[in-house]
Amino acid sequence: MADPFVKSMSEKGEEIRALFLEHIKNAVIKVPVKVMLGDGTVSDQESFDPGKARQFYDYILRRLPDWAHDGISVTTDQDLRRSFIKFEVKENNYVLSAHMSLQYHALLFYKLDHKVIDIQKELSEISNKIKELQQSMAPQSDKIIEEKMRQKGYENMDQQKLFEVLFEHDDLTQELAKHLQSNQEKINKLIERQNFLFKELDHMLLEVYHTTPVMIDEMKMIAAEEGCLCVFNLEHLKNNSREGNLDPARMTAMVKDNLSKRMDEIKSALKI
Repeated sequence: MADPFVKSMSEKGEEIRALFLEHIKNAVIKVPVKVMLGDGTVSDQESFDPGKARQFYDYILRRLPDWAHDGISVTTDQDLRRSFIKFEVKENNYVLSAHMSLQYHALLFYKLDHKVIDIQKELSEISNKIKELQQSMAPQSDKIIEEKMRQKGYENMDQQKLFEVLFEHDDLTQELAKHLQSNQEKINKLIERQNFLFKELDHMLLEVYHTTPVMIDEMKMIAAEEGCLCVFNLEHLKNNSREGNLDPARMTAMVKDNLSKRMDEIKSALKI
């Protein structure tokens, strides 16, 4: 048979979770938004405002002034986002803590702007020009060498002889270097323009947020599932360390009553 105190705390926890879930459902209401795909196609998406969840967290913390907390936290792991609060209170040698969290995904699209297509077109042209310049550098160098060799009376020589001639004729080597430098300067300017355009595209990115307003457990949250989490933990302080294995029979009636009231504080904070 479950201990009356444990049963009462569990029931209060379920009531708080139900209230928390209702708030989250209101915070993640989706609205339609038009976005652009990488190929310029217009797409209809739905998104919610994560800021509303953070406003809700702030509301909770302000209504629990006696509880210790580190404010609102947000984590990012590629497209996975998590915003959460953790708060706790000490009663005698016991610490009651709460963790409330929302996990969602952020998908990247482009803003609905024709400039995106223009930039992508220019980027494609620049990429082709760079490739052409790089591919032409070796054949053009060979042509310069061939022409100069013919003018100087050298034709059809092997690699060793060619190396010796190039070593002896600085003018030919300098002309080759000048040709290569000219092409490289053109490539560098194209790369500079390319980097600028990539930054322009970055500024035109739009994040669309998606989640499912359902309650999940810690294992599902670790597995990157969408949803919200609301868990409570009661620990015993002993020798500056926390122990999770509790014996309710060793807790005083006053401590139990105070901890129960603390759960009521959270429930009240969630009621509007």
